[in-house]
Amino acid sequence: MDLGLADRTVLVTGGTSGVGLATVRALLAEGARVATCARTPDSLTALADGLGAGPDRLLTGATDIRDADATAAFVRRAADHFGGLDGLVNNAGQSRMKRLAETTAEDWRDELQLKFAGVLHTLHPALPFLRASDAAAVVNINAVLAKEPSPRLITTSAARAGILNLSASLARELAPDGIRVNSVCLGLIDTGQWTRRHAASGTERSYEEWQAELAADRGVALGRLGRADEVAYAVLTLLAPRASYITGTALDVCGGVARSAA
Repeated sequence: MDLGLADRTVLVTGGTSGVGLATVRALLAEGARVATCARTPDSLTALADGLGAGPDRLLTGATDIRDADATAAFVRRAADHFGGLDGLVNNAGQSRMKRLAETTAEDWRDELQLKFAGVLHTLHPALPFLRASDAAAVVNINAVLAKEPSPRLITTSAARAGILNLSASLARELAPDGIRVNSVCLGLIDTGQWTRRHAASGTERSYEEWQAELAADRGVALGRLGRADEVAYAVLTLLAPRASYITGTALDVCGGVARSAA
């Protein structure tokens, strides 16, 4: 099925690895034009070289999304370069593995700043361009932690819950402007960190055996970790003009790990 993304322009934050990279690849395969940013110039150079896409299809920029001015400048640059903006994928972020007793006030500030900056610092400057699109869509990459918090990731769980709430509010506020806002909530996705953990564990079990045991321990119904490309397919579905009546939803891509009824 043609998703209708050909010649659309989508900005993806954190597009040099994991889910972001898989999303950039999938968008280019659909014929979209992509702008993506990351903090390190070297990773962006490697991305452009690896994908082989020319400047008419791919624009990159070294940007820290915690810097509002720098992020706004990249958003404007992308819109000017491609003549507009139809989609935004807020993907940049990380998890903080700490319990309450281990966290500091700085941990809380940094986590909330990163998560909310990841959405708001791109969204605000993108709004004029999204309003001009006839099929504008925003997808916020989140996690099932937003609905099922873990005490091992207390700051990340709280921040994720806030972003889920924010996304629902944005969906209602921006609907009159024709801008759809949805979330994709991830479970255990193998973006490279798990293969590294397997290698560092010193186990004699194969990676397939090791990840199956991990999935069982975490209650993943499908018995394995997810792949970044499986997330990208969900992201593209929500970005697509064919999903024009979907807004304010949170799509779980978690292999059945979610235990909440909602």
